[in-house]
Amino acid sequence: MNDAPKNAAGRSVTEVAVGVLIQPDGRYLLAQRPAGKPYEGYWEFPGGKLEAGESVEAALARELHEELGIDVQASHLWHTLEHDYPHAYVRLFFCKVTQWSGEPHGREGQAFVWQTLPADVAPLLPATIPVLEWLAAEEHQ
Repeated sequence: MNDAPKNAAGRSVTEVAVGVLIQPDGRYLLAQRPAGKPYEGYWEFPGGKLEAGESVEAALARELHEELGIDVQASHLWHTLEHDYPHAYVRLFFCKVTQWSGEPHGREGQAFVWQTLPADVAPLLPATIPVLEWLAAEEHQ
């Protein structure tokens, strides 16, 4: 039996914890999707799917350790966004990560870059664009 949440159209909802790593100087980290995944080569904020019974915070810590080799020390849920991709309907829990231990490195062979607004890498994963808008809005407050 499939216990995955459904959206209004009856599609399964994939829940994803996403880390918006922010340096004290305001730079943020984008990672490139690896070969073999949908949207390969697109840039996104790192993260991954929640496992059954897992909290957003636990999934975020696990995924960032698996992908980047870092241990999250301080994060908080910032925004939630739903996006309908052709391959999956996703509910993205964007968490600002402001403290971590370890130096990020691509443990899955993926590239990553520290950016300032506006992002100068392309293409951007569609659900990444609103996050950059939120960061820009905060910068101008």
